[in-house]
Amino acid sequence: MTSRQSNFPHQYARTRRFTLGAPRSFTVAPDGSRLVFLRSPSGTDPVNRLYVRDLDGDRAAPERVAADPAVLLGGAEEDLSPEERTRRERGREMASGVVGYATDAAVELAAFALSGRLFVAELRAGTARELPARGPVVDPRPSPDGRLVAYVARGALRVVPVEGGEGRDRALAEPEGEDVAYGLAEHVAAESMARSRGFWWSPDSDRLLVARVDDGPVRRWWIADPAHPDREPQRVAYPVAGTDNARVRLFLAGVDGGERTEVVWDRERFPYLARVHWSSAGAPLLLVQARDQRTQRYLAVDVSSGETRVVRVEEDGRWLELVPGAPAWAADGRLVRVADEDGARVVVVGDRPLTDGALHIRGVLDVGDGDVLVSASAGESAADAEIGEIHVYRVSERGVERISGEPGVHTAVRGGPVTVLASAVPDGPGQRVRVLRDGKRIAEVASYAETPVHSPRVALTLSGPRKVPCAVLLPRAYEEGDGPLPVLMDPYGGPHGQRVVAAHTPYLTSQWFADQGFAVVVGDGRGTPGRSPVWEKAFADGPAPALDDQVEALRELAGRFPLDLGRVAVRGWSFGGWLAGFAVLRRPDVFHAAVVGAPVTDQRLYDTHWAERYFGGRPQDVPEAYRASSLVWDDGLVDAAEPARPMMLVHGLADDNVVAAHTLRLSSALLAAGRPHEVLPLTGATHMPTQEAVMANLLTLQLDFLKRSLRLE
Repeated sequence: MTSRQSNFPHQYARTRRFTLGAPRSFTVAPDGSRLVFLRSPSGTDPVNRLYVRDLDGDRAAPERVAADPAVLLGGAEEDLSPEERTRRERGREMASGVVGYATDAAVELAAFALSGRLFVAELRAGTARELPARGPVVDPRPSPDGRLVAYVARGALRVVPVEGGEGRDRALAEPEGEDVAYGLAEHVAAESMARSRGFWWSPDSDRLLVARVDDGPVRRWWIADPAHPDREPQRVAYPVAGTDNARVRLFLAGVDGGERTEVVWDRERFPYLARVHWSSAGAPLLLVQARDQRTQRYLAVDVSSGETRVVRVEEDGRWLELVPGAPAWAADGRLVRVADEDGARVVVVGDRPLTDGALHIRGVLDVGDGDVLVSASAGESAADAEIGEIHVYRVSERGVERISGEPGVHTAVRGGPVTVLASAVPDGPGQRVRVLRDGKRIAEVASYAETPVHSPRVALTLSGPRKVPCAVLLPRAYEEGDGPLPVLMDPYGGPHGQRVVAAHTPYLTSQWFADQGFAVVVGDGRGTPGRSPVWEKAFADGPAPALDDQVEALRELAGRFPLDLGRVAVRGWSFGGWLAGFAVLRRPDVFHAAVVGAPVTDQRLYDTHWAERYFGGRPQDVPEAYRASSLVWDDGLVDAAEPARPMMLVHGLADDNVVAAHTLRLSSALLAAGRPHEVLPLTGATHMPTQEAVMANLLTLQLDFLKRSLRLE
C-alpha cells in the first residue's frame, strides 16, 4: 500500500467525507439579481460562512462574504443548545458555523443562528449584525417583507423586528407544559418525513402557521453516556413502532399577538402533518396522512376561520410516498403534486400528468409561471436505463426539456431567469456548480473541497434476473489474469438510500477497500429509490427482499468479474448495517463475515412512521412481519442458519435514532448462541460519527477485521 493510499482514511475523516469547502444551500433572488450560498473556507475547515454574489445581466460580480462566524462570535467556539443539536443530528449535519439560513421574499435579508444567538445579514450591503432575541435561538426565518424575524426559543415561537428591535421581542405562542413546543418538527417528521421545520410565514407577512407538538403521549427512553457515569442520562421522547406519536396541531398566529386560530382537520384519521405550503398562489396547503400512510388528503386552509376543505384524496394499497417539493400551488392556482399512476411516478398539475413512465420523478425543485422544474431518473419505459443518473428537467404542457447534459447526478435551484445547476459526474471529484441565465452560463461557484488522494475505478452495470443496478470496483492495480478476488459487498440497499450513482466521490471509500485487495460490489436492489414505484414498494411486508437481490446480483456478476464466491464479506451502516447482519445470519452459505454498523436489529424498536410503513402495520397487528426481518426477538436470534460467521458490531453510544440497545441485544443473543463476534462501541458518537479520529480509525479497524475473518493474511 502506498503512503497516499494509506492516507485516505485520514483525508476522508478530516474533510468530513469531502463535504467541507464545497458550496451548498443555494438561494436565488426571484428577479435573478442575487445568489446566496454557504461554504467553508477550505476542505478541512468545518465552519461555514454565508456568501452573496450579485448577478448583473450576462456577468456575475465577485462573491462577497456576508457573514463570517469567526467575526460575529469574536473567535469564540460555538455553544449549541440541545434543540439545535437535535436539529443538526436529524439533518445529518457535518459542518458548523452557518449551517442553515432563511431569506425574505426578495432575498435581500438572511437570518441565521450562531451559538443560540440571532443574526441577520443585509445581502445587498454584505454586512451582518446581531438582533436582540431570547435565546437559545433555533430556526430563525424572516417575514417575506423583511421587517420581522420569527424563531423558536425554549419551545416558544417568537418574533422580533429587524429594525429597532430592542425590547420589542415578543412571543406569539408559548408552551403550556414541559412536553409542549411550538414551531419545531417532531421526531418522526424530521427523521422519517423529511419535514424539518414547524412554522411558516404568510405571503403578506401578517401571520404564521405554527405547529404545536405535544410529546406527552410519547414513550420515554434514556440514553446514557457510559464513559461519563457522573452525567445524567438524556431523556428522549421516542415514538417506537406501535406506540403513541406526538400530538401535532396547527395554529394561525397573527404577528400582532392576538388570539390564535386552530386549523381544523380530522386529526384522528390523519394524524401525520406531512407537508405545509403557503404561497401567494393560493390558500395554505396541507398534506396530511393516515397513520397507515395508505390514505392522504390535500387540504386548503381558510385563514379567517381555520376550517379546511379537501382538495384531493389519494389512496395506495401499500403506502403513499412523500416527495420533496410537493405539493404546491401553480401560479394559476392549480395543484402541483407527484403521484404514482399506471406504474410510474409522475408530476401532475391540476388533473393533467406532465410526465410518463420514461421519467421517475425524484422531487419538485421549483414551480414557475407555466412550468415545473423537477429532478428525475430514468423510468421503467425509458429507452436507456442511465444507471445511477439523476437529471434536471423543465416540464410543462408543451413537453419535457432536459436541463442537465452529461451523465451524472444533477440538481438545481431557480430564481426567475437564473438557474444554479450543481453536477456531480463520474470523471472528477466533488460538484461543479454553474450559474445559468436563460440557459447560458454566466458564472461558476468555486469549490474549496480537497482533491481525494485516489480516484475510483468503477463499472456500472445491471445484474441478475431483476436487473439490479450495481457498481463493481476492482483494485486500481488489478490486471486481467491476476485471478479472482475476495468480495466485499458494500450496500445500503434500502429506502431513500441510493448508492449506485453516476458520480465520483460516493465511491472513494469503496475504492479504498478495493485497493486493499477486494472486489467491491455495491448493489441497489428492490426498495432503493430511483427506478419505479413498484421497485420501491417491494417492501410491503418488510425489507427481506433486499437480501435476495444482493445474492442474485452477486452470483450473476461472478460470471463477468473476477469474484471469489468462497470469500465474501459484507459491510453496511444503518439500514445497510441491518442488511449486513441479516445476510450473515440468514445466508451464511453466501456471506462469510460482516461489519454491522448501527443496525436496527429488532424492528419493533424503530420509529412509527418508518417501521409501520414498511411492515404494513403496527407490531401488535402484524408481529410476524416484524419478526421475519428482525435479527433478534424475545427468544434470541431469529432464524439464524449455520455455520456461524464472524461479525463486527459497531454503534455510537449517543445514537438517538437507532439506539445502541439494538447492537447490545444482538451481541447478547450472539453470545448466548456461542457465535463469534466483536463489539466496537463509539463513545459520544451519534448515528453519524463526525469525530476525525473515530472516522479514520473505524475504516482501518474494519479492514483488519475483514482480513482476519476471510483469512487474507
